[in-house]
Amino acid sequence: MRAVACLLILLVFSSGLALAQQTRGMNLSPNLFGSVTQGRPTGDAIPLSIADALDRALKYNLGPIISEQETGVSKAARMRALSELLPKIEGGVTETVQQINLAAFGFQSFPGVPSVIGPFNVFDIRARYTQTVFDSRFLHELRSASQQVDASNYAQQDVRELVVLVTTELYLETVAASSRVDATRSQLKTAQAVYERAMNLKESGLVAGIDVLRAQVQQQTQQQRVIAAENELAKRKLNLARAIGMPQGQAFMPTDRFAVKSPEVPPLDQALSAALESRPDYLRAKTLVRAAEESRKAAIGRRLPSLKIDSEYGDMGSRPTSSHGVMTFQATLLIPIFTGERASAEILDSDSVLEKRKSEASNLRDRIEYEIRAANLDIQSASEQVRVAESAQNLARQQLVQAQDRFAAGVTNGLEVVQAQEAVAVADENYISSLFSLNVAGASLARAVGSAERTIKSFFGGS
Repeated sequence: MRAVACLLILLVFSSGLALAQQTRGMNLSPNLFGSVTQGRPTGDAIPLSIADALDRALKYNLGPIISEQETGVSKAARMRALSELLPKIEGGVTETVQQINLAAFGFQSFPGVPSVIGPFNVFDIRARYTQTVFDSRFLHELRSASQQVDASNYAQQDVRELVVLVTTELYLETVAASSRVDATRSQLKTAQAVYERAMNLKESGLVAGIDVLRAQVQQQTQQQRVIAAENELAKRKLNLARAIGMPQGQAFMPTDRFAVKSPEVPPLDQALSAALESRPDYLRAKTLVRAAEESRKAAIGRRLPSLKIDSEYGDMGSRPTSSHGVMTFQATLLIPIFTGERASAEILDSDSVLEKRKSEASNLRDRIEYEIRAANLDIQSASEQVRVAESAQNLARQQLVQAQDRFAAGVTNGLEVVQAQEAVAVADENYISSLFSLNVAGASLARAVGSAERTIKSFFGGS
């Protein structure tokens, strides 16, 4: 009996690790499990479907909120790069009062010319226009910054996909915990009925007192399991509420249950092709490669000539009423001759970054294929586990009914009934765990092909 109980605890513990196993290698940010809480708890328990949970998570989960701010940082960097190529216009007004000592500058006194001139006024109003007409470095830095903005947008989309995956698995964990509460409560009712029957049979002199003790121990064991299952359900609800921005004190009931039907598994080539075209993290990796290529061109551009225009126009005189127009126009062709090895250092640095980005993109492609293959294997395995677990569950219930009948007829003792009760408990847990694994594998496949946000609502919400 102790061995069976240990097995049951191990099954519950292993099923609780399913989220970590399914998301292994994804390096999920802790932000995905946090949120900005909205509203205040109400007194009544509210229904919560998986579609509602996903909608709340996409609005209030901390991951998309922070990702949106990081996208703003990339846009600001692009604006700074663009500003280097845009014209710049500024104006200024100066009023100067001067007195000059000519002797201080080495001029001797001339007849009729005093050695000290002034004080006199100089009024100057100017408008200045400057623009970089061509600079290869600035141009490619702008293109690189634009690619970085696109990469940030893809990163934001990828965060949404991960939020959908995490929220789905947290919701499924809540459903699994709720199913375990229902199963343990049902097992407790059975244990109470067995205990009452054992008491009646003992009073009739048909069974020994040890059978009553066994039934009582089993009843209390089931009571402990109900308490543990209810506590686990409460914590799973807290985890889900924390991720979707729901107040921690808000009571809710999940309305969607496990999908029993296995998701459709597309051919590997088709799934991989769809993933490479739609997965935001892979699109981001390719965009970062292009950004690194533009950064390398920008580093080479430091060695190329550049053309700049500077011009001024204004009025100048002793006072505003006696001023005259003045202007300056200057075009500068700057030809780098020796940059102190700075260009070489930047090219070397950009080469390293480019190779790194290419390696990351190649590795991500292989990881996507791995995730698709792993999800397909998990779906196939979980489907078989569900089939076997459902059959074992039916057999365990039949075994319990027969054991109760044999016990009531005096053919066997209470030990057989207790063993049958434990077999039902293990069968129920196996069935719940296999359904949980099947549903998590379906969500992981949707993530692997880059369609989590589009398909998970319909798959689970319509089940």
